[in-house]
Amino acid sequence: MNLTLFDLDGTLLPGDSDHAFGGFMVDIGWADGAAWAARNDQFYADYQAGRLDLDEYIEFATSAWRQRPAAEALAVRERFMAEVMAPQLRAEARALVRRHQEAGDLIAVVTATNEFVTAPIAAAFGIEHLIAVRLQRDTDGAYTGHVEGVPSFQAGKIARVHDWLAGLGRQWQDFERISFYSDSVNDLPLLELVSHPVATNPTPALADIASARGWPILELFK
Repeated sequence: MNLTLFDLDGTLLPGDSDHAFGGFMVDIGWADGAAWAARNDQFYADYQAGRLDLDEYIEFATSAWRQRPAAEALAVRERFMAEVMAPQLRAEARALVRRHQEAGDLIAVVTATNEFVTAPIAAAFGIEHLIAVRLQRDTDGAYTGHVEGVPSFQAGKIARVHDWLAGLGRQWQDFERISFYSDSVNDLPLLELVSHPVATNPTPALADIASARGWPILELFK
């Protein structure tokens, strides 16, 4: 059996679900207009530049919804999926996932976006296993605005994949081929570890690295 790992934002999606969810918070009036949107944009720029303070970002990004009643937050997430994300579930990405599914690969989405935003997106792709940033909850089950455990961000993706495999009774060495599709230099640690890295819709920085190292480059949406 082969193992196939997919980054989500910019890889299987042409956009960024985390940044888009923040924009949606502004659109529906849950976040404070232009100032909040500008800060959301700055965090996204920091991520693209590889300098994101994830803890600070999670506190900010969840502040718009985490104190809302759970049913209300889930209903808004459903709206976000229908109105914003559904158009981004492109046929090219679905076909790529399906090829690996039909080959019998063990598949997971491994993303630095939090689990609240990404769980329905992974499900829409028909991917059972999601490794995302876990959000801490208090004893009453309310979100605190903090990250729980190791975040699936940069080198943390390696630790989280390792733990996930261990939970399945597996380890890296069990697989003949391990592929990882990603668009971002933030994922360089995991790209360097797998046997078959694929720079997918890569940023210019990752495209340069992939070209220098002879990694395949996949422009999924062109």
